[in-house]
This record gives sequence, C-alpha cells and structure tokens, in this order.
Amino acid sequence: MQYLTVTIPEKAVTVGSRIGLADTWLTRLFGLLGKSSLDDGAGLLIRPSSGVHTMWMRFAIDVIALDKNLRVLNTWQRLRPWRLTPVSFKTHSVLELAPGQISQLNIEPGDQLVLSN
Repeated sequence: MQYLTVTIPEKAVTVGSRIGLADTWLTRLFGLLGKSSLDDGAGLLIRPSSGVHTMWMRFAIDVIALDKNLRVLNTWQRLRPWRLTPVSFKTHSVLELAPGQISQLNIEPGDQLVLSN
C-alpha cells in the first residue's frame, strides 16, 4: 500500500505521516477491517468516497470528510463500531484517523489539507 503524508500548512500541522491510500475497489472495500487499532500519525485516505461505515471494526476512529480540493467539510470524532457517517455528494474523499486526532490537532471544517509522498 502506498503511504502519504497529510499536512495542514496554514496551521503548521502534520495530520499524519503514515496515511495509507485506498483508491481501488478492493482497498476501499476492506479499509481498516482486520486492524485492532491505529497509531497517532497513521490513517487511511479513501477516495472516492462519499461516506463511511464502521461495521465489523474493533475500535473507534476519527473521520474527516473532504471535498475534491481536500478541504475539510465535516468531522466525526470517535466514531464507534457499527456506525455510519451521512452520505454527501459534496464529499469526494474521507480520511480515517486514530480516535482523538481531530481534537488533538484542532482539525475543523474549512481547513485545507495537502498530500505529499
């Protein structure tokens, strides 16, 4: 799997340096299933995606909905297993992070994310 670094330059924040990219049918299907946790700095960028679920997961995650320009549209903190985010046609991709990362990094709607290898 390809790993990316995700930053918010305007806030001088590194969201994660071990962000996996799920951009195929198979990688989007399995996502984080099978994992027992996520470390700080790790996560999964799912694209395209207009929403996610946490069915069959074993831990809570923070979820960030992004538009086509990687601007934060919405956030869900500590989304527990067996939950769904709303589906939105404005959402182009979704970033899944370890629980608590949205609050710790002060990620808010309107923030502009940047990807790098």
